[in-house]
Amino acid sequence: MDCNTLIKYLSDYIDNDLDEELTAAAREHLATCPNCRVVLDSTQQMLLLYQDQQHKRVIPADRRKKLYNQIAAIFDEK
Repeated sequence: MDCNTLIKYLSDYIDNDLDEELTAAAREHLATCPNCRVVLDSTQQMLLLYQDQQHKRVIPADRRKKLYNQIAAIFDEK
């Protein structure tokens, strides 16, 4: 497997949706390619951050509007 092929299958690799042959080829490639390991690690970290954000509370609409208005007022003063 080369880098382009790994990138093509990266999402399926992360989701454990590849067949045994492709999984083995991806693991073999990752064992020898530091660039692809960085891409894999970065992608996994981004997914974890995204999932973590889904569990955080959102600012209520009225507070968000007040905050945006305050920020806009500061920029209008300048």
